[in-house]
Amino acid sequence: MLDLLVQEPCVDLRQMSQLVLADMGATLQILRLAGREYGMAEDRPTRIADCISDLGLRACLKAVSAQTIARHGRKNEIVAFWEHSRDVADQSRLVAQSMGEIDPEEAYLAGLFHGLGSLPALLGWRESAAVDPALAGLRLAKRWSLPTCVTEFCGEMQLPGFETRWSGIVRKAHLRGDRYSGPCLFDEELRPRLYRAAEG
Repeated sequence: MLDLLVQEPCVDLRQMSQLVLADMGATLQILRLAGREYGMAEDRPTRIADCISDLGLRACLKAVSAQTIARHGRKNEIVAFWEHSRDVADQSRLVAQSMGEIDPEEAYLAGLFHGLGSLPALLGWRESAAVDPALAGLRLAKRWSLPTCVTEFCGEMQLPGFETRWSGIVRKAHLRGDRYSGPCLFDEELRPRLYRAAEG
């Protein structure tokens, strides 16, 4: 769809942003590109539409096209994880809209990347060994200079028992969303183990 949109003489930035935001991998690649370009500078673009406008359409499409999935044998797991992430992101946006004081687009990003720390194991990266997903998520968010809402959410996951801004929204969104069969930081069975690891 992105390739087709680019062929048009005039690109609808809103439509393109929605397409990118519907895909966790595409969103992550563009935000990583912005992170490489700006680091954590205060004026860095954090919304996908702003990233596309500022970094340029071609650069963003090149970033989205980067091949990052090493293990094709896990395609079904990856698709299920992407769908779960998008579902939690949609629900996070709705929770934030009902609250009125939190930016729904930032809540969407926190929800979309709530499983960020699961990516190394899911995609077969070398660094997946012996790192709990909550800690891996925080490390990746910082390394890639992801938007503050994502980094703060990942940091909150290191504080067991604290119901803070982003994790509270994502927890509510997770309860409202579709049931996901894979491992997730918000599963009751997994959470105590993660909390013990964070405390140790």
